[in-house]
Parts: sequence; C-alpha cells; structure tokens
Amino acid sequence: MLHALSFDRFVAPARLRPQIWRLCLGLVVLTAVYLGWMALMGAAVMGASIWLQGASRLDVMGLGSTPASLVAILFTFTGLALGAFAAARLVHHRSIASLFGPWQVVWRDFGVGLGIFLALSVPGVVYVVLSVDLGRGVAWTVWLAWLPVALVGLLIQTGAEEVVFRGYLQQQLAARFVSRWAWMVLPSVLFGLMHYAPDEMGGAVWMIVFATGFFGLLLADLTARSGSIGLAWGLHFANNLLAMFVFTTGEALDGLALYRLPFGLKDSDVIAYMVGLDVAGMVLVWAVCRWWLRAR
Repeated sequence: MLHALSFDRFVAPARLRPQIWRLCLGLVVLTAVYLGWMALMGAAVMGASIWLQGASRLDVMGLGSTPASLVAILFTFTGLALGAFAAARLVHHRSIASLFGPWQVVWRDFGVGLGIFLALSVPGVVYVVLSVDLGRGVAWTVWLAWLPVALVGLLIQTGAEEVVFRGYLQQQLAARFVSRWAWMVLPSVLFGLMHYAPDEMGGAVWMIVFATGFFGLLLADLTARSGSIGLAWGLHFANNLLAMFVFTTGEALDGLALYRLPFGLKDSDVIAYMVGLDVAGMVLVWAVCRWWLRAR
C-alpha cells in the first residue's frame, strides 16, 4: 500500500493534463530543444577545435576517445534534460521538480542506489582486475585530473535519461493508462533502442539493446515502488561509472577508462556471456533494492 501511495503521488502532477496529444507535442518540444542544444555544442566544439588545431575534430568527439571529447558528450545530455523541462512546463504546465519526485527522497535514494550497486560490484571488479589480461587505459594522473568534471557530466547524463524515461514518459503514460505495458514496458523498450549503435556493437547490438532495455525495466519498477527517480538514478550513475571510467572495450566512450578489456563489442560469443552475467547482476541489484524498499 505504501508503495502504491508513493507512486500515486509521483504520477499525480501528470494527471492534471494527461492527454496523449500533449505527450506527443511534449516529445516534439523535447526533441527540438535537445537537437538545438546539440547544434550549439557542435558549433562550439568545431570552432574551438579549428582555433586550437586548425581542423575539425567532431569525429573524435563522436567516439568519446579522449577525456575532453568524452566530457563534451556527457554534457550534451544537458539538452535532453532541458527538453524534458520545457515539455513539462510549456505543454503540461507542471513544475520541473515534479519530474524528479520529492527532493529529500531523490537524494536519499540516489545515495542508496549508488551504494548498493557499487557494493555488489566489488567482487566482480576484483575478479576482473586479478584474472583478466587487461590493457591500460588513461594514466591515473589524467584520470584524477579529469574525474571531478567528468562526474558532473555523468550526473547530468544519467539524470537526463532518468528524467526523460523514468520521469516524464513514465509519469505521463501512467497518468493516461493503467496497464504496466504502457507506462513501464514502453519507456524501457525506447530506452533500449536509444542505445542501438550497430557500427560500434556489430553482431552484439541486439543483445546489448535487450540488456539495456531490461535494465530500464528494472529501473521503472523501482521508480514505481519508491515514488521518485532517485533510486534509478543512483543505479544508472553507478553502472555508467564502471562502464565508462573503469572498464571499456575500446570502441567508443573510452576516453577516461582506466582499463580496456581484451575483447570488443563485435566479439559476439564473449559479449553474449558477458551480457548474461550483466543481466544476472542487474537482477541481484534490483532484488536488494526491492528488499531495502520493503524494509524502510
């Protein structure tokens, strides 16, 4: 009952104007703001690149293969958050804060989610470091120098995605539809498809899209039970922290990774095994979070 009341309060602001035409218009506004922000950042990066190096380096930025380009990519997600804020205010006439849930709950649950994910990841991280033939990534000095601004960027990137998928979309769909297929499954499918990148992922692309969508589904469930995006945001932040700043496969978004795994995303057999382990780990983290929600 407590969880149902928490989700009801979380969705309540969206029930004031739940029309589907408003959601469609809101998504148009969101996309326009995001693309506008991307264009501004692209122009700024190109101008700075030409001034500093005499040539455009947008190709490098697209891959996130240097610390600066990775941080720039993370900050592009500011536009995604601004788009959701604009849709909420201009189309649904609701407050920006309502996309997050109660702030005291958001930050408490963010810390809990971050702590649970990292604590449960320790055995796996230790195993990989001790038993896998890892390649070196960036030097510790470079990593530490860039880490403060990179963490801010990661907070923006993961927060923006949570605001859109577990905030705006989940709330507005739940305000209009009773079925979980609409407000839980549909945003999770879209979340998975947003990570579709066949050029980098090769034959493993659909396995990774599935794993990402499944992760989104677990986050949607925890959001519904907690009444804010805080728990999902903390888990998302911790996941991306390890995936971007500790271990990467080297195809993209590896500009600040300490270690590189001895296989790539196009090694389908290895990736299938890793995705299986990843999904099992997600379920374990989700189960512990569910236990914590029941106990609090």
